[in-house]
Amino acid sequence: MKLVVGRDDLAAAATEAARVSGTEVERLDVRPVHKASRGFVNDAAVDVCEVAVVTLLQAVAYSRPVVLLPVTTLVRAQHQTLVSLSGLPVESLEGRSVGVRSWSQTTGVWLRGFLTEQFGVDLRKVDWRVYEAGHVDAYQDPTWVTRAPAGAGLQADFLDGRLDYGVMGNGLPSDDRIRTAIPDALGVAAEWSARKGFTPINHVIGVSAAAARKHSAAICAMYDAMRDVAAQDPGGSEPVGFEALRAPISLAAAYALEQEVLPRPVAFDELLAQSSEALGVRPSRLGG
Repeated sequence: MKLVVGRDDLAAAATEAARVSGTEVERLDVRPVHKASRGFVNDAAVDVCEVAVVTLLQAVAYSRPVVLLPVTTLVRAQHQTLVSLSGLPVESLEGRSVGVRSWSQTTGVWLRGFLTEQFGVDLRKVDWRVYEAGHVDAYQDPTWVTRAPAGAGLQADFLDGRLDYGVMGNGLPSDDRIRTAIPDALGVAAEWSARKGFTPINHVIGVSAAAARKHSAAICAMYDAMRDVAAQDPGGSEPVGFEALRAPISLAAAYALEQEVLPRPVAFDELLAQSSEALGVRPSRLGG
């Protein structure tokens, strides 16, 4: 099997567990890890792949043959990802330009969900500009979202003042002028997480349906190994198992549907059923 997982500890544990079960695994070094997503969901170029949760939801909505292995590889607060150079507050968002790498980027989906839920922003009154297509080939951005011209870059447009705001996580440039648009963003994020009972999930593990059927024992062993690695985190911030992922993935799916990132609703029980069927196991085997 071919494996793409960004974290070395999870990748090593999964690879060894599969080997012990009798299946050899080749780890592909793809950095940043999201670069592997397009080949995984459209062409089955990888058997087991770390993917953004919204990419996995889109793949299921568009009937791509991939299933969820309920392991979280990345969680993080997201309120701080809305930034500006001029100190514009979140309340001034409507009528202004906001750049985001891709409309289906998971960070943007979470952030826009907060904007509507907590700040009453009408997303259709914002001048959204995106710079990349999503990972699922069939998907088209909403008609009320503008694609930046070919050759344009989010960081350059933001730093040169061609955007009023930017939505940036790992791609945030180092510049003393940058301010978060939500005051005390990390504090607001912590309060949100305390109220919801979870931190926003960014990345999970996806498995091709064909690999799940062919290598069920190995993939279940990989799940066990990655679960054990996650359990060593004293903070327990990266949930593992179907029930642990139910609330965050369900909310991400609801936000994505509202924002026209998904063409139809994707219920968590649909994900659970597809994974269980492909692997030939009961949901309880994977924390359900």
